[in-house]
Amino acid sequence: MASSSAIDRDIDTDAVAALQNAVLDWRYKAAPVSASGETAGSFVAAHPTLASFSTPLLTLDRAAVHHNLDRLAHWCAERGVLLAPHGKTTMAPQLWAEQLQRGAWGITLANFAQLRVARAFGVRRLQLANSLTDPQAISWVAEETAAGRPVLSWVDAEETVERIGRVLSAAGSTAVLDVLVELGGHGGRTGARSVGAAQQVARAVARSPFLRLVGVSGYEGALAHTADPSGLAAVREYLGQMAVLHTALLEENLYGDGADVILTAGGSAYFDEVVDVLSPCVTGAETKGGPAVRLMIRSGAYLVHDDGFYRGISPFSRSGAAPLAAGMHGWARVVSLPEPGLAILDGGKRDFPVDEGLPEPQLIGAGLGEPMRPLKATITAVNDQHCFLAYDPALEIRMGDVVRLGLSHPCTALDKWTLIPVLADTDQDPTVVDLVHTFF
Repeated sequence: MASSSAIDRDIDTDAVAALQNAVLDWRYKAAPVSASGETAGSFVAAHPTLASFSTPLLTLDRAAVHHNLDRLAHWCAERGVLLAPHGKTTMAPQLWAEQLQRGAWGITLANFAQLRVARAFGVRRLQLANSLTDPQAISWVAEETAAGRPVLSWVDAEETVERIGRVLSAAGSTAVLDVLVELGGHGGRTGARSVGAAQQVARAVARSPFLRLVGVSGYEGALAHTADPSGLAAVREYLGQMAVLHTALLEENLYGDGADVILTAGGSAYFDEVVDVLSPCVTGAETKGGPAVRLMIRSGAYLVHDDGFYRGISPFSRSGAAPLAAGMHGWARVVSLPEPGLAILDGGKRDFPVDEGLPEPQLIGAGLGEPMRPLKATITAVNDQHCFLAYDPALEIRMGDVVRLGLSHPCTALDKWTLIPVLADTDQDPTVVDLVHTFF
């Protein structure tokens, strides 16, 4: 969706643009048979429409994606907050380029393989929202750091600090890796389980000749799954502990010399709470004689958004002010009408996400690109390759009809597709304006 003929400071836009040279064939399940042998760029240049494709299919909506990109970019800019979007949501360098062009600090990733994808496309600033424990990953990050391409990573245990030291010592490395100490919470994911335990990790980092402490990290989304008072209270309590930890590290002078300190939390569900609770740690930090402190959120799902989990929990939905737009849709065809009121569709778990809610039937028509009408029905179950559509038998549904589906949870939607057509506007203009490549 973004192209250029030069390498900019944040991503190699030549490498991104070169994706247009990919030859379409059977290896891309979304690629039309009629496009076999064409490049992605030449196919899009002919202004194809949704009707060119077959089912099942996942599409993105350019108008919605651009709205979402601009919405959060402006929100962060107004508050002076860094955005390092979690690239694992899309694993799509074309979409990362859009985020970086709108001012994102860099790209956050979850594992070593994802880091290598990002570096292959020249992403300059990378953050690993995880601990380095794999020896190959540790060595790779050290080599990147020595070459002037550092990668931020997290530590949540003294054993991790020691392990990194052993690997780098054995390799004779002189690299110093920048790390953030991660605070977790009871029942959460990774992260030291108390402020005191995190302080111990920070002290171990300060003693290590291979590490420099540059911040505090965490993930509040593992501690709540709702935006009701109890869910928000749990999130705020946890973020408050992150602030306590940061203050303790300042008082003990554990941040590395010359470090610009980063406080980072915030997925796509509670980033407003992150900014509300942690902003006081940033305000006036330098005037108090300490290091510069920046607040960073890592929202990733916001770019695509959805018609499910994030539609209900996003801060912009909760505030009612310019909510994000659903930027992805599924398309599946009726392949069987075995019982009255039951239609079987040709898309399933291999095509659409189901972990945060089943697909939501929205519209139905005679085929892709054909006029569609609202559909009142329910997906009751999903198999590997089929959806069960329950509907009022009085409705007229025919073999071969195509159903447009609203989907929940982009993080488990895009990973099922290596090539995703982008429509100009799903509701208004079905012209295909790009083909997005993913690298999961």
